[in-house]
Amino acid sequence: MPALSTRTGSEIGLYELLSVLPSQLQPHVESADDRSFLHAMFGERSLHSLVKIYEKLQCYEDRAVTPVLDSAGSLAQDLTEELQGRSASNEIRELVGLLSKPHIKSLLSVHDTVARKGYDPELPPLPDDIDDEEDSVKIIRLVKNKEPLGATIKKDEHSGAIIVARIMRGGAADRSGLINVGDELKEVNGIPVDDKKPEEIIRILSQSQGAITFKVVPGFKEEAQSKEPKMFMKALFDYNPAEDKAIPCKEAGLAFMKGDILQVMSQDDATWWQARLEGDGNPRAGLIPSKQLQERRLATWRPMTVTTLQRTPSKRFSGLRRSFRLSRRDKKTNKSMYECKRSEQYDTADVPTYEEVTAYRRKHGDRHRLVVLVGPTGVGLNELKRKLLISDPQHFSVTIPHTSRSKRHQESDGVEYHFISKHLFEADIQNKKFIEHGEYKGNYYGTSIDSVRSVLSKNKVCLLDIQPHTLKHLRTAEFKPYVVFVKPPPIERLRETRKSAKVISGKDDKNLSKSFSEEDFQEMITTAQMIEDQYGHLFEKVIVNDDLTIAFNELKQALRKVETEAHWVPVNWTHS
Repeated sequence: MPALSTRTGSEIGLYELLSVLPSQLQPHVESADDRSFLHAMFGERSLHSLVKIYEKLQCYEDRAVTPVLDSAGSLAQDLTEELQGRSASNEIRELVGLLSKPHIKSLLSVHDTVARKGYDPELPPLPDDIDDEEDSVKIIRLVKNKEPLGATIKKDEHSGAIIVARIMRGGAADRSGLINVGDELKEVNGIPVDDKKPEEIIRILSQSQGAITFKVVPGFKEEAQSKEPKMFMKALFDYNPAEDKAIPCKEAGLAFMKGDILQVMSQDDATWWQARLEGDGNPRAGLIPSKQLQERRLATWRPMTVTTLQRTPSKRFSGLRRSFRLSRRDKKTNKSMYECKRSEQYDTADVPTYEEVTAYRRKHGDRHRLVVLVGPTGVGLNELKRKLLISDPQHFSVTIPHTSRSKRHQESDGVEYHFISKHLFEADIQNKKFIEHGEYKGNYYGTSIDSVRSVLSKNKVCLLDIQPHTLKHLRTAEFKPYVVFVKPPPIERLRETRKSAKVISGKDDKNLSKSFSEEDFQEMITTAQMIEDQYGHLFEKVIVNDDLTIAFNELKQALRKVETEAHWVPVNWTHS
């Protein structure tokens, strides 16, 4: 070894030695790369900081104080008893009072523990009555606080044993790593549980405070547990475990609302998944019904729901929308002048349970998401569209509908309508080129898929209002629709705010209008409720149009966020 210095290690500190080491080593290092490496390593500020800390700790270790005794608590107790027998002066009373205070006793107890270096936890003694032929057992002690233990139990149908059914991810039992699925529970706090029902054991646990001791027989543990990838689901229904009679443990259930994002932690159980609310600070998972279970439940309930909807008067959401320049139907005939193409796929229904989603943010240069407005006639869809178009005509646009009727004198092809022959229109219907279409007075009218593509290709936001049952055709990776449901305020507010408003009632070439009637208000409320009940799981934004200016500002702010912030979208929209 080369002589680094004439001074010994005892004469200089480690920090000083580290400072001069690169210059001392330089003559002995031939490679320039090695010299650069040594200079960088020994000059690293974090290394110098660590050495400084080490030297300081060494100084304190050399001057470490040795405790005089490790029984200060008992000495204080003896002193208190002796002083209490003496004549009481003010000083004695004050000293006795101090030594009797709980925090002084705790301080002396901690002092004695540190003096004895008794840091290891005290394990409960092994029971004396363990049979030599009994299976190997584990004695587990967990300290219970306000949070649940995070495990559920069940009674084995064949053996009658109490078995750990599941461990909730992130719960106390999971974090301890001591209790596993399949373990057989023998005792809780010394109480045998062989002859008890799971409900009785849960009662014992709920009444226990502080440390809880379990005696368990370890179950078979699989060597390799499957590691599931992180999965996020959008809830398409409301769920309250307190109202679910089938859930294994109501306290372990996770309540959520339609639209909440759930991170699924485990799908080991085909009936009950474990999940947590995304964005919630609570790391513990809760039980939720699996997709398969909820689909079976809804399949049972669905016929009743469909019957209810079928009994509702089929008013077609009050007929025609002004985007087609078609008139509102005659109330007496109760026939819509514009019959939308029904989506058989959707009416027979994807059962709304969960939808796998992922976070999506529009990149610069990508096409805008299609904006779809849904709501009952008279709620103000066209007014909101018009205000958006006026606010920024270079950014927002609408589609131009198709028709098979003849072009009128003042009309231009591609302005009011795309005029095509009836034969071509029928061919396009067969080829599924229309989002929705209908026939009025022998002429076809419709919105084509290509008309939406045309707007999006110009780097504009396409605004579209359609009947809700056609949403199924647009929910694709190509369009990524942002669906906004515009609903009316309570009927009292409708009577106040729509007194002077008009609704279209004439033919498409006259644009006649009439005042809202009480029946119009009732129909608007009923239709809005029906739309929300049946299609609400597809809506990303709900706006109550009580005041048009407020509703417009809320809509415009929401659309701005769609373009600049991340949103949850179906995972298959990002795989295309």
